[in-house]
Amino acid sequence: MKPVSTDKAPGAIGPYSQAMQVGGFIFTSGQLGLNPATGEFGKDVEEQARLSLNNVKAILEEAGSSMSQIVKTTVFLKDMNDFARVNEVYSSFFEQPYPARSAVEVARLPKDALVEIEAIALKSE
Repeated sequence: MKPVSTDKAPGAIGPYSQAMQVGGFIFTSGQLGLNPATGEFGKDVEEQARLSLNNVKAILEEAGSSMSQIVKTTVFLKDMNDFARVNEVYSSFFEQPYPARSAVEVARLPKDALVEIEAIALKSE
């Protein structure tokens, strides 16, 4: 196992790594919709989704992977009524074949975020 860390995504806010490389896979921690330069949340769920996915992208690139290598994502939503809005942003980050995905509404996210996204990706060769 090898931890992955980059300053191009927000640092961990607890005792965990931004991602772990295990064999040929990269497992990211859930990424909030925070701007890594300012530490501020996006103003709405769309911007938070975009920032979250950009943070996933930065971590994967640091690990020698990419968004096209993602095999599975999990999307955590504060409000499932935001699903269509998040899905529109999400779809702009991927091409077919799309990764497998789960989306769930949760009671609360860290720092009262609106969305959090995690991914499992193959390490690029």
